[in-house]
Amino acid sequence: MAAAAEDEQPVPGGGGGASSSWDKDLAEALDEGGCDLETLRNIIQGRCIPADQRAKVWKISLNVAGKVGSLGSWDGSLDLPEQTFIQEDCQRLIDRLSMPDEEKEQLLSDIESVITFYCKSRNVTYTQSLGWTDLLKPLVPLRMSRNDLYNCFYAIMNKYIPRDFVPRGRPFHLFRLLLQYHEPELCSFLDTKKITPDSYAISWGASLFAGCCTGDVAQLMWDVYLQQADPFLIFFLMLVILVNAKEIALSQEGECKEELIRSLENVPCNLETEDVEDLYSLALYYHARTPASFRKDNQNLFGSNLLGLRDDEMDLSQALCLPVSVSEILQANQPQGDGVRFFVVDCRPAEQYNAGHLSTAFHLDSDLMLQNPAEFALSVKSLLEAQKQSIESGSVASGEHLCFMGSGREEEDMYMNMVLAHFLQKNKEYVSIARGGFMALQQHLVDINVDGPENGYGHWIVSTSGSRGSISSSADGESPNGSGDGRGVKSLVNKMTFALKSKSVNVKEKVISFIENTSAPVERHVSSSDRVGKPYRGVKPVFSIGDEEEYDTDEIDSSSMSDDDRKEMVNIQTWLNKPDIKHHFPCNEVKETGHMFPSHLMVTASHMYCLREIPSRKGFAYIQSRQALTSMVKITSKKKHPELITFKFGNSNVSPVEILAVERYLIPNAGDATKAIKQQIMKVLDALES
Repeated sequence: MAAAAEDEQPVPGGGGGASSSWDKDLAEALDEGGCDLETLRNIIQGRCIPADQRAKVWKISLNVAGKVGSLGSWDGSLDLPEQTFIQEDCQRLIDRLSMPDEEKEQLLSDIESVITFYCKSRNVTYTQSLGWTDLLKPLVPLRMSRNDLYNCFYAIMNKYIPRDFVPRGRPFHLFRLLLQYHEPELCSFLDTKKITPDSYAISWGASLFAGCCTGDVAQLMWDVYLQQADPFLIFFLMLVILVNAKEIALSQEGECKEELIRSLENVPCNLETEDVEDLYSLALYYHARTPASFRKDNQNLFGSNLLGLRDDEMDLSQALCLPVSVSEILQANQPQGDGVRFFVVDCRPAEQYNAGHLSTAFHLDSDLMLQNPAEFALSVKSLLEAQKQSIESGSVASGEHLCFMGSGREEEDMYMNMVLAHFLQKNKEYVSIARGGFMALQQHLVDINVDGPENGYGHWIVSTSGSRGSISSSADGESPNGSGDGRGVKSLVNKMTFALKSKSVNVKEKVISFIENTSAPVERHVSSSDRVGKPYRGVKPVFSIGDEEEYDTDEIDSSSMSDDDRKEMVNIQTWLNKPDIKHHFPCNEVKETGHMFPSHLMVTASHMYCLREIPSRKGFAYIQSRQALTSMVKITSKKKHPELITFKFGNSNVSPVEILAVERYLIPNAGDATKAIKQQIMKVLDALES
């Protein structure tokens, strides 16, 4: 494992091999006073800290050495409503220690006072699930004064324990994105099992592994952790431990969810002291291969609770993959750039890409995924080959890490999200998305050029014609490198992309007789020719057909509100054999994020059902939705993608029509499906009128 991180910095906790007098130098530095963390690092240089010096080293590392703190002004009252629980937990911790009874009694008082005062001063209600006694476990054997014990506990809580580290909290959504970035196969497996990080890793992070490792291992891990002084290191340690358990997890596919969670939760229990050096080496290895945005965009996870999450903070639970800032993309791919390098994939429509794009970006027309799957597959193959060649040639556009860039407008980026989902489903590692898309890139270039163009960023945006323009017009100049390193690789993709664009332009748009594709959404009553019998009548149109030029992203997506754990599981074949099923259409349910789920639309005399297949149980599905045909107010399609159908359900008895649910499906035989559904709606209306 050490070879994997051979290009990284030395890791504290290793054996060393330097002069045997270093421990004497450490003792002298600590005794003289005024020693800081940098001095300690220079002396220790990766060696194990002597047990008799650990308390002093930790206090300096936590910046609490010599501090009085606020505990001295407290009256010592142990009168919280939850005081009994605090006493019980503290007693359990003391009972596990080997020391004289008189020392235990004093230590019990100190621990209970530390927890009680922290609750009072921070206005926190104590619960046993917080795991604070586990966090105190490595500190207790150091026999610190009560004041030092509190100061160390407070410093660790404030600097190293992520805020909102609770079930479904933001840190766990962030960790899942990190896992997906480096180990998409394992992430996908756990997602399929509905095993979220908070179900197995709360005790890992809440105690910095002290609650699940032996005392010796926990103290050695903290030796390293506190010297590194990097709060984000916890995420990478968790990642290494989980990746190390990958084979075990995948081999337990047949086990129940609860058993697999228990197995994962106990993985750190097997750590031994000799594993610590490799653990940190690998953590630094993964850290060096993670975009810096992972840290920069989430700084407020640590520190004072007064900071809080901003109102505009991105909801990580809804993120399709790891977001990366456009500023990092620009900095990383400069010739002198260090760290992660990105292969940027521009997924905007061809006309937008032609008007202006990042000079190092390669175009992948996301429309092809639905419009021409065969050409899309060819494009992806060519793109990956171009990425490989660019890396081999050392191009400025090269990078192992794929970063997808959209326009920054949600309705347009839905197709890019489908492309992203495609790569993720293929378990492609190092996949990210440019946060804010091309709009954010333009704004960033404007911002950094406030003081003048001398920094050269104005040349980052180019058009396919090479004409120069302003940043705001998305056509700003030529490639900054003239002939450009790696231009041959880029031209390969550009030629391929141009050929595909030319072909797609010549593809005739499919026109389905009963779906009226016009330049703008059209609502109309069903004409008398649409059905046999009395002409359509009544209030506002219960059902209308039109072309969907853009998605109504502010409307309700009914399927997104459901929870598989509460849905009814059914046998697909049993449903197909039901006598009341009049029509069946295999399809893919399409979410706003671009995720697609194999599903089945089934139509009865009065309702339309969506049955979503269960990947882990072949032949079974969840009833994803059940909609009355009389509540369907509109069916729309896309001109370019006639097989992508949107059904809107709502209340047509009010003006304007109230939309209550929106469902989207990719239906291979969309014409047959919508025609059958329309005819069934007509029958329902006729029955109601009669």
